[in-house]
Order: sequence, then C-alpha cells, then structure tokens
Amino acid sequence: MGRLLTLLLIGVLACKALTGRWPWELWAQSERAQDEAQARALLGVGREATRDEVNEAHKRLLVRVHPDRGGTTEQVHAATRARDLLLARIERIGQHR
Repeated sequence: MGRLLTLLLIGVLACKALTGRWPWELWAQSERAQDEAQARALLGVGREATRDEVNEAHKRLLVRVHPDRGGTTEQVHAATRARDLLLARIERIGQHR
C-alpha cells in the first residue's frame, strides 16, 4: 500500500513538473473544454465567436425552441446555459489579453 501511494505521489508531482498544473486542474480544464464545445455546437458558433455573435446565435435559437413555437422550457434553459458559458469564456480570455 505504501508503494502505491509513493508511486501516486511521484506521478502527481511529475505531472505538475511537466505541465505546470496539477492533474485535477487538467481534468477540470478538459471537462470545461467539452462543455464549451457542446455549447458552441448548440448555438452554432465558432471557437472565436465574439460576444455579439454569441448573443445573436442565442436569440436565433430561442426563436426556434421557445415553448410557444413547439419547444420546451428545458431547451430554453439549455440555450441560456450555453450562452452564459460562452460569454464567461469570452470574459476570461479578455482578461488574459
């Protein structure tokens, strides 16, 4: 058991030394990247979409999925979550530039 923990610790430290990030930071980043890719696909925008493009795509999608037009409230919520996620990404990237 002690050897396993030692190997695990060495692996974690090696990951930090090689990538500059802890393994759990890499996993979280990967999940966020997947969520952002799904949001872009839902809204139909590219990776470099601007704030205005994201908002316009959100409005177009809401027209299609609105409950008065045969959509559901869950589809509206999914569209809004996608918009919010992408806008947060734009804000994060904007702060780094």
